[in-house]
Amino acid sequence: MNKFIEGVKAFLEEEEGLTIVEYAVGGALVAAVTVTAFSDLGETVCIKIDELATTVGGDGSAGC
Repeated sequence: MNKFIEGVKAFLEEEEGLTIVEYAVGGALVAAVTVTAFSDLGETVCIKIDELATTVGGDGSAGC
């Protein structure tokens, strides 16, 4: 039983597992920010294309 308790204590004191979790959370945050940024950028580009099409005499519907 003592070996089991010592093993559990060693596992809880080990910081390597925490580092992996930190990298996973950091990677997820970077991915979320990237998706949000490109989504917003795409919407802005679509609006500008519609404005340009309307200016040159089109119907202003780029299909976005």
